[in-house]
Amino acid sequence: MSVRIRLALHGCTNRPFYHIVVAPSKFKRDGRHLEQVGSYDPLPNTNNEKSVALNIERIKYWLSVGAQPTIPVYKLLGMAGLLPIHPRMYLEAERARNAAATKSKSSETESTESEPQPKTA
Repeated sequence: MSVRIRLALHGCTNRPFYHIVVAPSKFKRDGRHLEQVGSYDPLPNTNNEKSVALNIERIKYWLSVGAQPTIPVYKLLGMAGLLPIHPRMYLEAERARNAAATKSKSSETESTESEPQPKTA
């Protein structure tokens, strides 16, 4: 049976909170697990930061014995420096940059169009 490092959903309605757990792949998402190795709060706090707590020693142990992280956990571990950054992160960052650039261009064109044009005699 393969072992996965994955997110287990906790929290209440409209306020998700995840535990990063090690569990066999056959177990339910929020069911039994072998060990909790961290936590993740996806909602930003007052400083616009998402909080992640990791037990790095235990995660390294489970990775060494063959545990496979899921894609969301792989992304978190990549940002923490335990694994290489997932290729999808590069795509998401580029899409966000392109969206911000188009948004700023559209706001600039709207602001120049809304300014009154000087009348010529």
